[in-house]
Amino acid sequence: MAQQKRFKNLTQNLKDKASVIAAVLSPKRHVSSVRVHVLRATTHALTAPPSEETIAAVLTVGQGSNRHPRDCIDALMDRLHQTRSATVALKCLFTLHNVVVKGSFTLKDQLSCYPSYGGHNFLNLSNFRDESDVESVELSSWVRWYAGVLEQSLTVSRVLGYYLNASRESQESKKIILSNASNADLLYKVEALVGFVEQISHVPDSLHLQRNELVYEVVRLVGEDYRSVQVEILLRVEELRERMEDLDVGELNELVGYLGRLEETQEKLVLLFVNRKRNNGFWDLLHNTKIKGITKKREIEGKWLTVVVNTGAAELARSTNPFLDPGQLSPVPRVDFATVR
Repeated sequence: MAQQKRFKNLTQNLKDKASVIAAVLSPKRHVSSVRVHVLRATTHALTAPPSEETIAAVLTVGQGSNRHPRDCIDALMDRLHQTRSATVALKCLFTLHNVVVKGSFTLKDQLSCYPSYGGHNFLNLSNFRDESDVESVELSSWVRWYAGVLEQSLTVSRVLGYYLNASRESQESKKIILSNASNADLLYKVEALVGFVEQISHVPDSLHLQRNELVYEVVRLVGEDYRSVQVEILLRVEELRERMEDLDVGELNELVGYLGRLEETQEKLVLLFVNRKRNNGFWDLLHNTKIKGITKKREIEGKWLTVVVNTGAAELARSTNPFLDPGQLSPVPRVDFATVR
C-alpha cells in the first residue's frame, strides 16, 4: 500500500511538471504565464494548500484589462473541470474563493458571470468523484460541498448587490439603508442568506479530515464568509423585529420559517467550526425573534377568529328572524334559570 502511494505521488509530481513545461512552451506569452501560475497553485500534493505567495501571484497575473482577468478565470475553470483529482479540484476551488475574497473587481466580475445558468463559469461539481483511493473518495465529498458553498456565495452577492467581504459600509450605515428598505426586500435577502448558511451546514460527515491542512484552510475561509453572513442576517432580523407590529401574517410566516430553518443548522455549524463561530447572542436573537413572531401571528389569527365568529352569529340571527330589519341584530333574551321548570 505504501509503495503504491509513493508511486502515485511520483506520477502526480511528474504530471504537474509536464503540465508546467507545456504551459511555458505555449506561444501565447500572457496565457502561458497565467496557466503556469494556476498550475503552481493547484498541484496534486495534498500536504498543504496553495501558499499566500502562490495565491497572490494568481491574483496579480489576473489584473489589468478585461482580457487578463478572463484568461485567469478561464485557466482556473479549465483546470477545475478537466481534473479527476479531488486534491486538484479542492485547490482550484480554494483559489477561486480567494478570487472572491481578495481579487480585483474585474476578476470577481468574470467569476460571477452567469454562475447559476450553466455558463462557462458554472461550477457544477455535484457529481464529482475521485475513486483513486479511500481518502480521495472522502475528499470528493468536500469538493462537492465546497463548490456548492462558492455558488451560494456568488448568488448571495448578486442578491445583496455587493460581495460579502468587500462591502465598505459600516454597520451603522447599513442600518440606515435597511431602515428604508421594504419588508419584502428584507425578507427576500434574509431568504438568500439563510440558503447560504444551510449550504454550509451540509458539510460532509468526515469532519476528521480537518486534520488535513488543505481542508482546514478551506473551513477557515468558509468560516470567514459565515461570520460575514451572520452580520448580514443579524442586521435584517433586528430591523424586522422592530417592525413586528406592522408585519402581516404572510410576512410573519416567512420570517418565522426562515428563522426556524436557521435554527436547524446550528448543531452542525457548531461541530464544523468547533465552537469558533458559536456566537450564542446571534442564536438567542433568532430564537427570541421567532417566538415573538409566532406570538404575534397567533394574536392576529385570534382576532380574525373573533371577527368570523361574531359575523357568523349576526348572519344566523338575521336568517332566522324574519321580523328584523336588515343589519338589525336579534336580542338574546335573558333567561332566569330560577324560573325554569
